[in-house]
Parts: sequence; structure tokens; C-alpha cells
Amino acid sequence: MKAIRVHEQGGPENLALDDLPVPEPAKDDLLIRIDAAGLNYIDTYHRSGLYPLDFPITLGLEGGGTVEKVGDDVNGFEAGDRVGWGTCQGSYAEYIAAPAAKVVKLPEDVTTEQAAAVMLQGMTVHYLTHSTYLLEAGKTALVHAAAGGVGLLMVQVAKKLGATVIGTAGTAEKAELAKAAGADEVILYTEQDFEAETRRLTEGAGVDVAYDSVGKATWEGSMNSLKPRGYLVLFGNASGPVPPIDPLILTQKGSLFLTRPNLMGYTLTRDELDQRAGDILRWVGDGSLDLRIDRRVQLAEAADAHRALESRDTKGKVLIVP
Repeated sequence: MKAIRVHEQGGPENLALDDLPVPEPAKDDLLIRIDAAGLNYIDTYHRSGLYPLDFPITLGLEGGGTVEKVGDDVNGFEAGDRVGWGTCQGSYAEYIAAPAAKVVKLPEDVTTEQAAAVMLQGMTVHYLTHSTYLLEAGKTALVHAAAGGVGLLMVQVAKKLGATVIGTAGTAEKAELAKAAGADEVILYTEQDFEAETRRLTEGAGVDVAYDSVGKATWEGSMNSLKPRGYLVLFGNASGPVPPIDPLILTQKGSLFLTRPNLMGYTLTRDELDQRAGDILRWVGDGSLDLRIDRRVQLAEAADAHRALESRDTKGKVLIVP
């Protein structure tokens, strides 16, 4: 089979299209023929070594496909099942042997491509808005990169929960996409100081929560945009990692809360995985959560997809198709 492998850390040029044997599923695994894999920022962190892994690795955590073989100890799945996953390493490939405990069956009204576009990012949005900080009517959220893959989903889910959303975007076109997704206000950060503009839009009060996937370039402004006892939720490093923070700054800025969560920490049990995935897939199926596919690329074009993501040239989800 064909797979995208990284043999040593570095830039997109280090993505290699390799020939590998089709994996044999272990007793707790499913052998899945992959229809599409989702591109996520974490893939670039694995490639670059920011999140260290033992090389060589097959990239990709998210995808959708069809079960071809079931491990001896697996119950509840059979060959022919359409499935999706968001935390299974090795998704940039034609096949994956994935732990059944991390895979969910898809409803009839959700395609495998839609699953590849929403499992990781959709469940990330779910835990951020339902568990890390519960959004509801009367709450105001600052959402960075509001026209990105996570951002467009987060805007929609935040509005579903009744919250007010202030988004940020880098171009007028992206700002319009965020507004179309439901954002109440969108700050064009290339032309406006997002911290000052957030304070203006909230009449000086600040926001209840800032969802920051950008990191190094924005974390301090995000913190300064919060109300007293507000939550700074750092969940990405698109501009680079956040430097070490003295906890005393949280006191000085208004008894703030700071967290750095990830999806694995919020899908610790099968019940939790099923609940988050179930909500997201149901919303996709009934049309209340709109998925914007920015582009589809072949495995051989994965390096170009990484370059586009890191240069902020994407608007919505990028799929890698075997």
C-alpha cells in the first residue's frame, strides 16, 4: 500500500510516499480501507518534532473508511462497516490497523469523507465548548482562526449553545466565512489590534473565554482580552509554542484560569468517545453542522497540503485522499 511517512523531523519536504505492506490487525484492531484522511495542525507538529515521536512514522490521526478485517477479540464491528476515527496514528495511507476502542461506526446519513473532515476537529470543538469551558447563553467567546477547520465548527457549535462569538481572521474573505458560520463579530487582525477591538466590542468588560489555537503570537493578547476569572484555553501552536508562563501573571490579570487540553484527555473512556462523536456526527447528519471542505489532495500532494496549512492559505478542512 501507499503511505506518507516521515523518517526524520523537518519541513514538508520530509514527507515521503512509501510502499508498505498492508498491516495485519492485532487482536484488538480493525483493518480499515481508508477513503479519506483529515489534515490537522497536529500532523505538522509530529512532522517537525515539536511533538516528539519515534521516527519513522506514518502521519495522520483522523480519517474515514470501511472495515475489511476484524481482530479476534473485537466485538461490535464487522467487515463492511463504515467507520470514522480521530486519534489513530497512521491515517495518511491506503489502509490502517486501528484500535477498535478508538473507532466509531458512522450513521447512515454521514459519509466516510464527512467523518474524515470532522472526527478530530469536531470532537475537539465538542470538548472545548462542552467540557473545558461550558458555553451557554450570556457567555462571550473569543475564537481565533475563526475561518479555519476548527474555527468554522467552533463558531457554529458556540452559536448552537447560545453564546456570543467574536472571531478573528486574517483576510476579508475569511472574515466573511466566519460571519456566514454565525460569528457575531469578526476582527480582521491584519488591520486591527484584536485585543483593543475585543475590549471595545465588549464595552471594556472582556470575554468569558478565549479559545486560542495560534499560540505564540496571540496568547498574551488573548489573556488581556479576558474578564476577571476568565478562561484562557490554549489548544494549538500555529504560530509557535507559547513560552513559559509565570503563574503569578494569572493573579495580576484578574484571577484567570489557564488550561492546555487535548482531545485524548477528553476521550478517556469509550462512553466519552461515543458521546462526543455521537453528537458531532448527528449534527452533521441532520445538517445543523455545516462542513466546509477547502480542498482534496492525493497522498502524493500531502507536502503541498502541509505548506498551505502552515501558510494560512486554507479556509475550512483539507482532506488527503488515497
